[in-house]
Amino acid sequence: MATPTIAANAYANLARVLENSGAGKGSEANGQSFASLLKDAVGSVMESGRKSDAQTVAMANGKANVMDVVTAVADTDVAVSTLVSVRDRVIAAYEDIMKMPI
Repeated sequence: MATPTIAANAYANLARVLENSGAGKGSEANGQSFASLLKDAVGSVMESGRKSDAQTVAMANGKANVMDVVTAVADTDVAVSTLVSVRDRVIAAYEDIMKMPI
């Protein structure tokens, strides 16, 4: 279950990604392309999953505590949920565009 702290961290990460991508600057020359932004977002989710896996293995070996594992898994859950939500919105937008008359 997502806590307010995890949600705040997710929003902060999204704001950082958007700030670094040049969103709102009006020109792609000043920022990243959509493809590179998408690649960075997926890479971030994958990295979160790797950290979660590493914490789980460390706990199994007796080198990490349960709270670190739960936090890592929750962060990964939020990242994946965010990615799925964005994917769903992109698909919905594409479907709306395809329904428009020419």
